Parts: sequence; structure tokens; C-alpha cells
Amino acid sequence: MSEEIKKNNYSADSIQALEGMEHVRMRPSMYIGDVGVRGLHHLVYEVVDNSIDEAMGGHCDTIGVSINEDGSVTVEDNGRGIPVDLHKKEGVSALEVVMTKIGAGGKFDKDSYKVSGGLHGVGVSVVNALSVHMKSTVFREGKIYEQEYERGKSLYPVKQIGETDKRGTRQTFYPDDTIFTQTTEFSYDTLSARMRELSFLNKGITITFTDKREVDEKGEFRSEVFHSDEGLKEYIRYLDGNREPIVSHVISMDNDKGEIPVEVALIYNTSYTENIFSYVNNINTHEGGTHLQGFRSGLTRTLKKYADASGLLDKLKFEIAGDDFREGLTAIISVKVSEPQFEGQTKTKLGNREVVSPVSQAVGEMLENYLEENPNDAKLIIQKVILAAQARHAAKKAREMVQRKTVMGGGGLPGKLSDCSEQDPARCEVYLVEGDSAGGTAKQGRDRNFQAILPLRGKILNVEKAMHHKVFENEEIRNIFTALGVTVGTAEDSKALNLEKLRYHKVIIMCDADVDGSHISTLILTFFFRFMKELIEEGHVYIAAPPLYLVKKGNKKEYAWNDVQRDQANERMGGSANIQRYKGLGEMNAEQLWETTMDPNFRTLRQVNIDSLAEADQVFSMLMGDEVPPRREFIEKNAVYANIDA
Repeated sequence: MSEEIKKNNYSADSIQALEGMEHVRMRPSMYIGDVGVRGLHHLVYEVVDNSIDEAMGGHCDTIGVSINEDGSVTVEDNGRGIPVDLHKKEGVSALEVVMTKIGAGGKFDKDSYKVSGGLHGVGVSVVNALSVHMKSTVFREGKIYEQEYERGKSLYPVKQIGETDKRGTRQTFYPDDTIFTQTTEFSYDTLSARMRELSFLNKGITITFTDKREVDEKGEFRSEVFHSDEGLKEYIRYLDGNREPIVSHVISMDNDKGEIPVEVALIYNTSYTENIFSYVNNINTHEGGTHLQGFRSGLTRTLKKYADASGLLDKLKFEIAGDDFREGLTAIISVKVSEPQFEGQTKTKLGNREVVSPVSQAVGEMLENYLEENPNDAKLIIQKVILAAQARHAAKKAREMVQRKTVMGGGGLPGKLSDCSEQDPARCEVYLVEGDSAGGTAKQGRDRNFQAILPLRGKILNVEKAMHHKVFENEEIRNIFTALGVTVGTAEDSKALNLEKLRYHKVIIMCDADVDGSHISTLILTFFFRFMKELIEEGHVYIAAPPLYLVKKGNKKEYAWNDVQRDQANERMGGSANIQRYKGLGEMNAEQLWETTMDPNFRTLRQVNIDSLAEADQVFSMLMGDEVPPRREFIEKNAVYANIDA
């Protein structure tokens, strides 16, 4: 049969029937989102979710998570232990069914789990399929059982290997580097943030997280223990620890008596940002959904009713909007739903309509009680709402000025912007460059076809401590909005960002590799996080990595991005090489800047991602807020070259 006939011969033989585990390995992104850093860490979350489900069912109160010396991960709990008896339909141990069959598990049995985070039923079997090796150990009914797997397939039947007085399940897995080609190295900070989050969301359980890859001077592993007795109230205090509250207490409620358990905690602070984090069955629904809708409805209705009755709004010449009630608000909503309907594969938006009313009612009752019992706090909240409304009107005028200056508004591009000739945004990139001097060098060194340069004068406004209308009145920030071509505000949402007219799909922050440069980068990132979060979430924001050193001897030269690379380059040149420390981008000529920092073939760009919105919010508020001690502690712990005075 000719090749042409083969191509057109679409028959039953053309249909490739894949077994469940084979399909997972061929299309892993369908199950875990991607095969990059985020997907890699999702493997750990899936295994830990099984232990959390045991905890939510009242069967477990201790979970241990460790990154082992060889890069594998172990998760152990003191739950009931996965059943090991014979599964009648499959003819093998229930443990083997759970580990090797897609869609198997107790989460489909309402008698086993009332609520669960992993309701798609893929969980641990997907982790098994995407691991080069995995071992399950079950402690159950006085005995120890074990089974091992390679790429999702069992190596031997489940066997008893001993006796014990403990109970629970231990899972150890090694990610498959043929699937996770980018990296198989787990991040301590990423996993630590998720374990902390889970401890707040499930009060009373203890999660121990250990990294056996690191040993301190005492010979001890790096380790943290997470435990919360007050749940979301403690979470709020953690998130808002660097902000100044305007009320005396965290306002909270925990209603677990109804069909849909609702837990809410909130506080008002002096900031101008709204930070609401929502969860369903421990899943962070960062796109919101019906539970968030119910929260906003209950909050707005109750505060509006109180404000009207108080007479504090009588002199206001315009209507209060929903946004005004949420300025300076930090809130967490957590609901447990037996059969959640998530929109999208990544479970980021809840769609259950029956959730709106219980959440709205619970929030309304909580606030009514608090306002009545705390009249001084109530007055402060309403005064904050009035200030927010006044600022919103001022910000609207400032935004309209920004919009008029955008390309579509006919106002033209910022005078400082050196644009590129390419018209396709997907192929265009813009460098936000610190200072006119470095901006001039970048303009000379760039590829004018697809690289645009926007120099920024000094340090832009710290938006963490500025009212919204001040942000839109700031010239440097207006230039960023105008250059990017994005707009802010719709009839439905005054803070919504419209990326339809985004002119560059790579927005690259390029600052000096010193303390001042890092500060400017952080100011820009804070602005993006607070006002253009979608830009980060869609993967458009990057940070350039200029070299710190030029190592030169005779005709040989090498660039170095840290002290280790510098010393290695010097050694390769036989020692006594001439070492130039770049104090700033302006010290490089156009050719050097191009070949080290701007040439797509050789440059290093770090894409900015948000693993946890709550953790990112806490870090930005700490770095850019008024509280000095936590910022000092963070810098001392994380900075590579910071010189801290006082």
C-alpha cells in the first residue's frame, strides 16, 4: 500500500487505544496542568491531598512530608491506611487498584469521603504513572504491607513485610525525568508555602515538612512544623502581619453544621488593596466562583445596610460601589462541597449555584453581629468605605487620562519609548530599563525589529502605600500603561485589566545587578502584582539577568553571573585575570549588553510566576510596607549581596 493511501485510509486500525496509565504518560498535562515546575510540584500536592482527605474525615491528625537526599519525596500520614484486601472486580489487592488504575479510589464512595480535594479521581495513580519509581507502604491492622512500581506498573503483588502497632500510609516517589525534562528538583519554598496553607485550612492537624538535601551546622535537616488551632483567623494574622489594622479583631465565623460548611475570616487595614483568597475543599480557587460571589454579596449588602442606617453616607454626593466596601480588606473564604463543579481542568473556579446563598447568609450574619457588638470598629469601617469611594472617583478620572493617552485613544506612545518595527505582539518584547543612561545603551544594542526600550526615571512609585488615583497620576506608571497598550476598568469591574490590546508578549524588567536595582525591580513587580496581575498569570513578565563580572585575560573573556562563576573563569584562564565588576548596566557598551542580556540565543530570562497568591501578597506587603523588622529579616535570609545598615 502506498504512503498516500495509508494516510487517507482512516479505519479502526487508525484508532490508538491507550490504557489509562499509558494515556497519562503520553498526555501528562491533561492531568497535572503542565510538565514544568508547577506540574512537578503538583505531584506532591496530589499525594498530600489523600492524607488531608483522611484528616477531613477525622481519621488522621499528623502528616509528614520530606524531600529526600536523592531528590525523591515521601509523604506519610497516620490515617486508616489504604485497604489491601482483594478487590473482587479487579482480582488484585485494593492497594494495587488505587495505585495503578485511573479513576479508582475511595473518593467516589460517599460513605468513605464526604468531601475531598481530589474529586477527579486521578490523584496518586497519576503520580505513580509519572514516576520512574514509587513505593507504597501501608500500616494497617497490625501489619505492614508494601508494593513497588515503575512508571505506573507494579513490580510484584502486594506483600506483607512485617508487623506494627502504627497505622497509616507512606508513599515515596521519584519523578520521571523523561517526563519532567525541565527539572525534577523540588523547591523548598514552594512546598513549604503549600504545607503552611493546608495547616491553616485544616485546623488541628500537624504537618511536618523536612528537606533532607540540606544539613545545618548542627547536622540537622532543614525542617518546619505547621499547626494551627484557630485556622483562618491565624491565616489572616499571618497574611496581614505587615499591615496596620483599623479594627481591633479578626472578624471570623466557622459554620460546619449545614450541608455546605463555611469558614470565613476577614480584617480591614489601612492599605488600598483588596486581597480575597477563596478555597473549596482546600483547593485555591484563584479565579473565584460562586462562593466568592456569595461572600461579596453578603459583605456588600450588610455593610450598605449598616452605613445607610448610620447616616454617615448622607453627605456623600455619589453612590457607593461594591469595590468601595472591599478596599483595605483581607479575607479568606473556605467552603466544603461534597460534589463541587469546577470550571476548567485546573479547578480554579467554582460553579455550584447552591453555594451562593449559604455563604452570603453566613457572611451577613457574621458581620451584623460584629457591627452591632463593636460600634467603634463599625464606624471606622464605614469611614474607610467613604474614603475608598472618594478615591475611586479620583482614580476614575486619572485612569481616563491614561486611556486617552493609549494608542487606541489617539494620544500616541510615550516619548521615551523606542518602539520596534514588528507588529505581531507575540513576537515583540519591551525592556523596562532603569535610567536614561542604560536605556540609551539598550537602544543601541537591541534588535530594532522586535525589541522595544522604555527607560524609567529612578524608582517608580511604591504602589503598596499609595492611593489608586495617585498611582494613575504617576508619570512613569502612566508611561508603562500607555506603552503596553492595556486598559483598566469596565462597567462591571473598575479594577479589571484588559489585555486585548497588549502590544508586547514579553515585558522584561532590566535593572542593575545591585541592591538599588533589586529595589527598583521589586517596585515594578509590586506594581504589576497589584495592578496587572493578569500580565504575570499569563506568563508575560520576565526579569533580565545581566552579568556581575567580566573576566578577561589577553584575547580571552568570559562573563560571570556570580562569584563562583567568576572564580571558575579566572581559574580556567590560569589565574591573575583582569576582573571587572559591573556596578550597573551603564558600564557595559551596547555590544556587551546585547551579547549578555538581550540576545535571545544567549541571554538568561527569569519568568515571573505566582505559585501562591496568598504567599505573594504576604511577601509584597512585607517588602514594600511600613514594617521594618520583618523586611530586614527577609533580606538577611534571602539577599545575595545586600549590605544592611540599620
